[in-house]
Amino acid sequence: MIYGVVNLRREATLPLVVGNANKQQQVVDTVIDTGFNGFLSLPSTIIATLDLPWSAADLVTLGDGSQTLFDIYTATVIWDGQYREIDIAASETEPLLGMALLYGYRLQVDNVEGGIVKIEEL
Repeated sequence: MIYGVVNLRREATLPLVVGNANKQQQVVDTVIDTGFNGFLSLPSTIIATLDLPWSAADLVTLGDGSQTLFDIYTATVIWDGQYREIDIAASETEPLLGMALLYGYRLQVDNVEGGIVKIEEL
């Protein structure tokens, strides 16, 4: 089981350990975004700090219907106690955790400030 918390802005958040192939790791505070179907987005500063390898570019449709090109990088995260290699979309927003990472899991949110965010495998 994985736990997070609802912050003061009423966002479901989850700390996530992100690393590179050289075992360099960083804890990243993410916001769960159920409208994002990717794995994880990170700003370029974190991608550069971890020296994540570029993988591809992907055309993505945003919530407003517009399309934009995102650079995709590869990283390792610790997810439910296991190391897992995932795609990272470079985006100059707060780190977002998407539905691809949550696939196969139940998400429960006690939607009050300080509420528990619980993620468990189905």
